[in-house]
Amino acid sequence: MKNLTKLTLFLLFCCSSLVLNAGQIRIKAGESIQKAVDRAVSGDTVILESGNYPESGIIIRKSISLIGENYPVLDGQGKGNVILVAGKNILIEGLKIINTGKSNMDDSAGIKFFDSEDCIIRNNILEETFFGLHFSNSKRLSILDNKINATSEREFEVGNGIHLWKCSHSVIANNQVSGHRDGIYLEFVTDTQAKENLIERNMRYGLHFMFAHDNSYIRNTFRQNGAGVAVMYTKNVLMQENRFEENWGASAYGILLKDISDSKVIGNIFLKNTIGIYMEGSSRIDFEENTFNENGWALKLMASCDQNLFQANNFTNNTFDISTNGSLVLNTLTENYWDKYEGYDLDRDSIGDVPFRPINLYSVIVEKIPASVILWRSFMVNLLDKMEKILPTLTPEDMMDESPKMKPYDFS
Repeated sequence: MKNLTKLTLFLLFCCSSLVLNAGQIRIKAGESIQKAVDRAVSGDTVILESGNYPESGIIIRKSISLIGENYPVLDGQGKGNVILVAGKNILIEGLKIINTGKSNMDDSAGIKFFDSEDCIIRNNILEETFFGLHFSNSKRLSILDNKINATSEREFEVGNGIHLWKCSHSVIANNQVSGHRDGIYLEFVTDTQAKENLIERNMRYGLHFMFAHDNSYIRNTFRQNGAGVAVMYTKNVLMQENRFEENWGASAYGILLKDISDSKVIGNIFLKNTIGIYMEGSSRIDFEENTFNENGWALKLMASCDQNLFQANNFTNNTFDISTNGSLVLNTLTENYWDKYEGYDLDRDSIGDVPFRPINLYSVIVEKIPASVILWRSFMVNLLDKMEKILPTLTPEDMMDESPKMKPYDFS
């Protein structure tokens, strides 16, 4: 017992010594950030007072905090990376970083991390950076409350806003990203959550997954991107309570699901997209409590998809609810609300007494002959669709919801 008491006192002494030794280094505009970082020891805080710091290639390898007062401006002057980090327990907060170099050879970034752990990047502003925040081979990252914006006009002129490669166990939350190639890019990333981010007006994808298993994205808004979210070659992803809005274009969609499996798409809103969800080669995904409203196509379900469940979703005001390129039906539709349903409910159980076939003849024709879309709302198209509902010949006969809801769900 006496030895335990001595050990406790020794540990308390060591901890108090660390706290006492932790200090602050303040610098003013015109002074070198790198020299201040080199002078600091683990546990120190380097504080940058407001002003301009024309400096790039700042290297941090120790467990320190780099904090700005009133957003001091770190101007990379077009020369490579502004800050490079490789270490543990590093905090970077309150900085405004501008004008990185533009190079795909070394992925020039506002802040670049590699081989790092337990780092926090919080409340920074990044403008006119090639890559905004770039992370590789790192874990337990907290990427919070940053504003990242670029104004390049062509995709090859800019990198991704937040880029993670071979990272794990991280949180990306409350960030705003616009004007980049991809808003957020995750490749070989696991056990990571992206939540409550605003991702808009990016050139390619708002969020892009590649070989990124066991992740989730929750309560994000993806607006006016080249396409909302692309999830590719991935399994076990939770996509919940996100908004996909106004992703318009010849190949734009709210979500692209390509070769993914064993995932969930729950409680999302797809509003005014060219295609709400485009699926190819995807299996065992549950789609529940989603709202598809005012999209060109709510859902494009390719024949290579199987064992997917669409249950308790609302389909309203879409030009086409579902389109496909095959006749074999290997997916399940049940208990969805379809505003185009014209059936009846004699037993008053709120479920239609006759099945609903959401694929109409015209959607099949448009899938094969895209130019035929100019005939939309013509008398001939309406007549053909009515005939097809009575005697299905070209549309998949078994693609139907046998329990259509009579009233839309209230997901509020």
